[in-house]
Amino acid sequence: MNIYQKCVEAADYIRQYADGSGAIGIILGSGLGSLAVEVEDAAIISYKDIPHFPMTNVIGHAGRMVIGKLNGIKVICMQGRFHFYEGYDMKIVSMPVRVMKLLGIRSLIVTNAAGGVNRTFDEGTLMVIEDFINFMGDNPLTGPNIEEFGPRFPDMTLALDKDYQKLAFETAEELNIALRKGVYMAYRGPNYETPAEIHFSEVIGADAVGMSTVPEILVARHANIPTIGISCITNMAAGITGEELNHLEVEAVAKRVTNEFKSLIKLLITKM
Repeated sequence: MNIYQKCVEAADYIRQYADGSGAIGIILGSGLGSLAVEVEDAAIISYKDIPHFPMTNVIGHAGRMVIGKLNGIKVICMQGRFHFYEGYDMKIVSMPVRVMKLLGIRSLIVTNAAGGVNRTFDEGTLMVIEDFINFMGDNPLTGPNIEEFGPRFPDMTLALDKDYQKLAFETAEELNIALRKGVYMAYRGPNYETPAEIHFSEVIGADAVGMSTVPEILVARHANIPTIGISCITNMAAGITGEELNHLEVEAVAKRVTNEFKSLIKLLITKM
């Protein structure tokens, strides 16, 4: 069974519980999953029950799909994601985006916890992703092209929607939230990057690093889904401060700024 057939079976299963047509898809990263709790009239589906979906085993990722209304807007929330470093194929890592496309989403918000490379950032900074660097050594679009989703050679010039970025900054100003923008660089993980790798990232123009998000953006662009990415800078990357990193601290910082993050997303979706 090819990945398209798997996506169709997954979408057919989900439709038994909820209608996703016209919804905004939201992928919630480490420590940011509490937004899904605020979804009203929610259909909650565990990943383990969806055909061909693996389970995520990372702290801070609940592993369920939540479909309902947030601030009056229909949403499909992925409360946790799959990661390349968990051993899954790139096509599986990015599969939820294609499933949401089949369910009928009209746009996508991708979020993550990231390490800060830009030395003007602080822990807790929220950053709109204006561009990205794929340094994961793989791509979910390799192999036979899935014509049902998009073209063989999708252009990435406008992979991240400029109008949505403008709306995000207008929304942040309205809420008095400091919002930055920058380039997100994806490593494969699961180890945190070395100080030398972070220096390399800084030299080539990255403002933040992480281990996710880029596969989802690539697949969203391929499927012509307008997308915005937002990173929560949970720590300064290796070598910037000289301190060691650990995932529990990453999650703690994400939770500390979760109210700002949730306020931003809830108002932003009313403008998208």
